Amino acid sequence: MYVHIPFCAHRCDYCAFATWDDRPQLAPDYVVACRAEIDRAVAGGMPAATSVFFGGGTPSLLPAEDLVSILEAIPCRVGAEVTVECNPEHADPERLATWRRGGVTRLSFGVQSMVPAVLERLGRRHDPDAVRRAAANAGSAGFAGAYSVDLIFGAVGEHPADWEATIAEVLALDPPPAHVSAYGLIPEPGTPLGADPTRHPDPDDQADKYLAVDAALAAAGYSWYEISNWAQPGATCRHNQLYWAQGAYRGFGCAAHSHEAWADGRARRWWNVRTPERYLRSMARGGEVVGGEEILDPATRAVEALELRLRTAEGVALRDVPAPGALELLEDHGLVVVEGGPAGEGTGRRSRGGSVEVVRTGRAIDAERRGRAEARAGAGARRSGTRGGEGRDGDRVRLTQRGRLLASEVTVRLLG
Repeated sequence: MYVHIPFCAHRCDYCAFATWDDRPQLAPDYVVACRAEIDRAVAGGMPAATSVFFGGGTPSLLPAEDLVSILEAIPCRVGAEVTVECNPEHADPERLATWRRGGVTRLSFGVQSMVPAVLERLGRRHDPDAVRRAAANAGSAGFAGAYSVDLIFGAVGEHPADWEATIAEVLALDPPPAHVSAYGLIPEPGTPLGADPTRHPDPDDQADKYLAVDAALAAAGYSWYEISNWAQPGATCRHNQLYWAQGAYRGFGCAAHSHEAWADGRARRWWNVRTPERYLRSMARGGEVVGGEEILDPATRAVEALELRLRTAEGVALRDVPAPGALELLEDHGLVVVEGGPAGEGTGRRSRGGSVEVVRTGRAIDAERRGRAEARAGAGARRSGTRGGEGRDGDRVRLTQRGRLLASEVTVRLLG
């Protein structure tokens, strides 16, 4: 389940989400409407949640009791992960204790940077000391080992030393975060940042900063499991993993999205009306809040599956790659690796131009050679020998570190 809280005290220049900073008076009615929408879904047979995520906007702007009242309306399975996004300046001991008692299991702090000048350029209003207090309060409230920080890199004027300082200070928090998300700044259309080309980030600078955070987090014991996400052992975000695996989810509140798969291989994705006013009017009248939908055919779902799963450390099964002929070139450039079979059965080698150790079974290597030979001979290997053929079912395609920098281009090539 995802619950969208669309209220902010201040809208950042880079934000393109469905959020508003001028409508706090709607919050009490919005809480009531969210509970009513959830009650309606439960009455309609919605199963219990494996995870719940309060996002926005700024969920921590709601009184703690109001947020917990929404959570109380959601049936949850035993052991469900419940995450709340929180601004560091809102992470006071009383709020966090109320959330903890109410069933919240995980926090996500919007840190972005630990350098005041960079925070100012991003339009953030907290300071680094607020982050340090938030971490300490999280630990005292029982969230040690269960909080994440979000970082953004690439703001104009952010020197490499600024980014290195942010990473070092985040790792020095007490207690340290169990999970780190680091995103390259994107000048979204329709935002003040997007409208000002002089503030657009430099892609090469962002690539350098991505490599820097990846190296620092790996050295500190974090593993990347999605392009922009790293976690300590056992601390991955289960909610986001469900999105990347095309699982079923339900969204509540204005602009929230939902998804369900059907037995015939198709799926439905739908979303609520965007503005809080329309959402409140529709709920008050007992009417429908769905603003639109799309039906996904099996072919479209297969494309989305590759796009999503290739972003993860698990990668995709080789049999699901529509254009296996692209693999050799991509691997030669160090952008992907093909792995197969249990550890210890394979032959180790280093991908040319890459930095990821490749382990393949002898059977997988032989099958690859056969597949390439068949392709050169025009034997139709594209659709038979290299897709689910003998010896290839266990193989997976994963991005190397360099491949993560060019993930969109790699995905296009693998899709043919």
